[in-house]
Amino acid sequence: MKQYNEIKEQYPDTILLFRVGDFYETFGSDAVTASKVLGIVLTKRANGSAAFIELAGFPHHSMDTYLPKLVRSGYRVAICDQLEDPKLTKKIVKRGVTEVVTPGIAVSDNVLNVKENNFLAAIVQENGQYGVSFIDVSTGEFYACQGSGELIRKLMSSYNPTEVIYARSAHREVIELIGEKYYFYGVDDWVLETNHTVELLLKTLKVKNLKGFGVKPPEKTLQKAAGLALHYIKQNHINDLSHVNSIHKINFHHFLWMDDFTIKNLELLSPISSDGKSLIEVIDKTLTPMGGRNLRKFLVFPSIDKAELERRYDLVAALLAIDTAPIQNELRDIRDINRITSKIALKKCNPKELSILKSSLEKVKTIESYLKANIPSNLHRFIDDLAYDESSVNLMDKYLVEDPAIAVGKGPIINEGIDKELDEYRSLSNDAKQALHKIQLEETERTGIPSLKIAYNNVFGYYLEVRNAHKDKVPEEWIRKQTLTQAERYITQELKEFEAKILSAEDKSMSIEARLLAELIQKLDFYCKDIGKAGDAVALVDTLLSFAELAKEKSYCRPTILEDNVLEIKQGRHPVIEDSLSAGDMFVPNDVYLNSNEQQIVMVTGPNMSGKSAILRQTAIISILAQIGCYVPAESFRFGLVDKLYTRVGASDNLAAGESTFMVEMTETATILNNITSSSLVLLDEIGRGTSTYDGVSIAQSIAEYLHDNGSAHPRTLFATHYHELNKLTETKPRIKNYNVAVKETEDGILFLRKLTPGGSQHSFGIHVAQMAGIPEGVVSRANVILSGFNQEKDVEVVSKPKKKAKDKSKDNDYQLSFIQLDDPALEGVREEVLNVDINNLTPVEALNKLNEIKKMLK
Repeated sequence: MKQYNEIKEQYPDTILLFRVGDFYETFGSDAVTASKVLGIVLTKRANGSAAFIELAGFPHHSMDTYLPKLVRSGYRVAICDQLEDPKLTKKIVKRGVTEVVTPGIAVSDNVLNVKENNFLAAIVQENGQYGVSFIDVSTGEFYACQGSGELIRKLMSSYNPTEVIYARSAHREVIELIGEKYYFYGVDDWVLETNHTVELLLKTLKVKNLKGFGVKPPEKTLQKAAGLALHYIKQNHINDLSHVNSIHKINFHHFLWMDDFTIKNLELLSPISSDGKSLIEVIDKTLTPMGGRNLRKFLVFPSIDKAELERRYDLVAALLAIDTAPIQNELRDIRDINRITSKIALKKCNPKELSILKSSLEKVKTIESYLKANIPSNLHRFIDDLAYDESSVNLMDKYLVEDPAIAVGKGPIINEGIDKELDEYRSLSNDAKQALHKIQLEETERTGIPSLKIAYNNVFGYYLEVRNAHKDKVPEEWIRKQTLTQAERYITQELKEFEAKILSAEDKSMSIEARLLAELIQKLDFYCKDIGKAGDAVALVDTLLSFAELAKEKSYCRPTILEDNVLEIKQGRHPVIEDSLSAGDMFVPNDVYLNSNEQQIVMVTGPNMSGKSAILRQTAIISILAQIGCYVPAESFRFGLVDKLYTRVGASDNLAAGESTFMVEMTETATILNNITSSSLVLLDEIGRGTSTYDGVSIAQSIAEYLHDNGSAHPRTLFATHYHELNKLTETKPRIKNYNVAVKETEDGILFLRKLTPGGSQHSFGIHVAQMAGIPEGVVSRANVILSGFNQEKDVEVVSKPKKKAKDKSKDNDYQLSFIQLDDPALEGVREEVLNVDINNLTPVEALNKLNEIKKMLK
């Protein structure tokens, strides 16, 4: 326990798994936590003079079962192993922490999601600038950027790290910046107070400066963030990062900009409601882990490079034109090349994984040959990285048996002919089986015991087992070791001598195999970069093949990229809604046309449930799909590349932070208005609904006018609204056009046609929708009465003087729009009195008297 406590003091913020013999034990508060998280028994043990201490443990071979549960629950875990053979010491076995596993640096397959990256993020703030880095230890991917807080929030939403680190003194600032949904860990401030992190970054990448990676010398905050991530990783006993050989500077000018609100509102990666579907769930037909991760990156970082997108379209078209079944068959059997390669660099790769890597690389070679024989030659250069140095496969083929065991000591791993000494010990072990059989036959013949058998256990080694019916035939020199119900077990001097010889040979065989396995892994490390490129190429082929299969299955079309700021969708469909329809239901497609010079803003009116939001969302999703290189759900799609996509679709209240729906809406809208360009796409849904009707109409109209009149940018805009007053904007704003989502009135109510048609809607059908939703009949009837009262009033014109309202003849319709009801009889008398006053001939004293009379009328 003294030894345990000394080690625990060094890792106070972890759950310490302490190896004791064949078990990993936890003590004290760690044991209480482990028992709850893992569902294992909590017990107590004597602890010297300190009475008892809590204890909970599990067998060492169950590590792969229990460790993932702790890490996924958000705990840092320190693994303390025995560092020497207990047989070689008479003192307490030397122990030490060999690995610290945290959510952000886990590499175990049991912890990771195969189609998602596992990013560790590091955030640094200096001189008003933020630096952020994202590193996936399991794949070697490393990204970094420097910029504003808004940029950091967007990147956090896109990369979705499982752990975020920062200097402890910056805790509150980081929480205010990105919220509390991540797993956080603060490091000592001194780490950032020197050039330690920058020096560590250069040393890891084996360079003198970062110019070759596009990082400029002044970008110190970026470099510190990247170095901070590396410091944290090395601090947690991951010292060999040879697979991290480059850093990619994130340049958002190369991608379609989408803020975190847009990614969330469009449900690109995860649905908002628990029973919903995300876009990636519908379009992901990838067959490899690398392809799945690549698709996620495409979705959150769509390209604005026309040449790159055309290449992707061309490859999708080529795949659509050939039989892809042979490629799919190979892809299904390819395992995670990139993560296995990273394990080689980290020296955490087991023999079984090496065998899987060899098999996967052989299938990559088959895919390369098939593609180059079947797709146009001008596309070959885009799959060149599928070709790798086959020396790596030859090495594994030379060293490994056909089906190696998962670990040394669990079965054969190394081929014959690699090491002469190993072959000799193996021969001895193999001969031993024959020798054992010979001993069994000799003893059977000598004793006359027909059922005699020789077996082995860990308690007393090799033994002879005799059934009770023949125990009277046992020779005197045999030594009885165990009595069973139906038999007895014995040992002999000859067996003990034989056992020592065999066990010595097996121990030496395992030692040599371990050495040769380490030698193989060290040699393969040289090929990691080359193999990693092949894995990336497989990811691209898998992703584009997924696009081709999607296009074939769902009748998607190839987009056409234009030079103008046009967006023209013919018969567009929402991929997620279409996928969710019941059998027999048909999705109603729609046309959308936007042009910065002619039809820049489309006002979309129509009742709730009619499909306004769906049209906005499908327009955004079709644009995103086109800019990741995917065919789109439409009859045709022509568009100028979108540089920024902004949505204000759906409520995203932040009430816990003290912000109302309206405040959040206005904050998001302000971000849009301050960052748009003429190449942007803006989708606004029900702007202004979070405040009073008059305020809402005023704000919505003002925003529409700004988007139209702003001299520096004319973004393509879809503006869904219930404010029919906004339809009048077409009279003064030539690039604003009115459309409505058609409905048909029937005897039973209304029928939603889901069709976008020219012209504005003059009816919201809100009461009809309420009735369809099951609102009690009495409430619906009263709503109709109140509505009829409203309809007797003059229309309120935005930014104009209110007109006189008609008298309300019905007591039932007595419903006021303002604090002063202008058709009140008393106020009507005041109005008549004021109108009859001849102001031109009124003296000051007469005016005061008249004012006093009016005052009395109001009492």
